[in-house]
Amino acid sequence: MNQTTKLQERDLYKPIQTYFVREGYQVYGEVKDCDIVAVKDEQVVIIELKLNLTVDLLIQAAKRQRMTDQVYVAIPKPKHRLNSKQWIDKCHLIRRLELGLIVVSSPGKRGKAEIIFEPTPFQRRKNKLKLGSILKEINGRSADYNVGGSNRTKIMTAYKENCIQIASYLENLGPLSPRKLIQLGSGKNTSSILTKNYYGWFDRIKRGTYVITEKGIEEIKEYPELVDYYLNSLEEEKSM
Repeated sequence: MNQTTKLQERDLYKPIQTYFVREGYQVYGEVKDCDIVAVKDEQVVIIELKLNLTVDLLIQAAKRQRMTDQVYVAIPKPKHRLNSKQWIDKCHLIRRLELGLIVVSSPGKRGKAEIIFEPTPFQRRKNKLKLGSILKEINGRSADYNVGGSNRTKIMTAYKENCIQIASYLENLGPLSPRKLIQLGSGKNTSSILTKNYYGWFDRIKRGTYVITEKGIEEIKEYPELVDYYLNSLEEEKSM
């Protein structure tokens, strides 16, 4: 195919037709709004063509599943690596829809169609470890301080909340040991947080005793709601 000629969907037809004819199918183009229909004995295959993998293509193919389980989407072979995360994620979505995928190299009369995978029932396995990590993160937060869909903004995590809690206690009460902080409710990760000092908020003034740094005092001012929440919790604990 001449590289100066603009690629069209119909350029995908011939390589796919050739492939299925070799497999013993009779192939027909544009049948009742279906781009390609291939028939062998009682088996009917429907193939929808697009120049890009789009939502519209997936919707179109999903509608064809009302007529047969053997539905493929076909696109030109992508120029990027087929082991990229983006491509793998797209393939995962197509598999979840129980569709097959065909890519066409050098679309045109000399092109080659390749079946990446066939339409098969999708086995939906739950990842209990990832679900557990989500629930653990949620349980470690005192409230929802993030806006879903935010980009390029600081995300409040359970770990950071814990750091703010410890920093608030140290600023309010002065030097404390990890054991005393845990008694006040800072949690089992207290020693690790103080030792790693990821944000640079803590300083060990002697063995087993920590204070908040000037950096910590300044930076926790960015989270007044959380600081107030933990200090109020501290006052409630004292009054009990």
